[in-house]
Amino acid sequence: MSQEKTIAITRSKDDSEEFIQLITKHNATPITLPTIELVSKGEKIVDDFLTSVKTENPDYSVFMSSKAVKLLIESSKKISKFEELRLAITNTIVIAVGPKTKEALENENIRVSHMPTRYSSVGVGEVFTKLNAVGKKVIVPRSGASTPFLKELLEKIGLEIIELYLYDVCAFRDTTQWNEFRSLFSKNSVDGIIFTSASSVRAFFEIMTKDFEHSQLLENLQKTKVIAIGPFTADELKKFDVQNIIADVHTVAGSVDVMVNELSLA
Repeated sequence: MSQEKTIAITRSKDDSEEFIQLITKHNATPITLPTIELVSKGEKIVDDFLTSVKTENPDYSVFMSSKAVKLLIESSKKISKFEELRLAITNTIVIAVGPKTKEALENENIRVSHMPTRYSSVGVGEVFTKLNAVGKKVIVPRSGASTPFLKELLEKIGLEIIELYLYDVCAFRDTTQWNEFRSLFSKNSVDGIIFTSASSVRAFFEIMTKDFEHSQLLENLQKTKVIAIGPFTADELKKFDVQNIIADVHTVAGSVDVMVNELSLA
């Protein structure tokens, strides 16, 4: 990658270690944009999970993000219920949507039985189809901003779904970290942006329309390579009339690979 290329991602610096490493390796400049904030529903999420496990006795638990894992685990440690939570999870067959989520669970000594080859809701559906799990119960602790797609998909397969909302999502409030990006973007000096979730797309527009007219924002985005980490992110970008390319592998590394090819940076 030539030095002048600048690539942004809709994640905070703390969540972008891999991205920064990969982009720097290609001699480009990474910019991290903290786009969303998690608003936790508080420590009661632990009791809600434990109660659901007791009353519903689910066969499977499905984790759709490392954030959901970390939030649930950290909340349980604060109220000295970690061991109880860990046992409740390990008494189910655990499915993680992708490698980061799997790692977050295994770091807490929670064994993951299945991980899809496609790191998405569709991939999770494929796992359950192979497992022939018709009539089984599944608990899914996740974001309040999630789409109903996974629930509907798993219900079609014949499963009973218990969704538990751990947190809501809002646009990141302190946008001083966006100043460099705003300045470069206004001069069409941002070569690519990787969007990592549907909620990050909505928040991006909420944050940027404070400084740019919607039409100007779209015009500048047309001159930028836009990569969506997965299909839901791509659909959200389409709602805002943003042309985008979906990463084949729905991970940060997969998205960077597409960006490298698109900008001929290899």
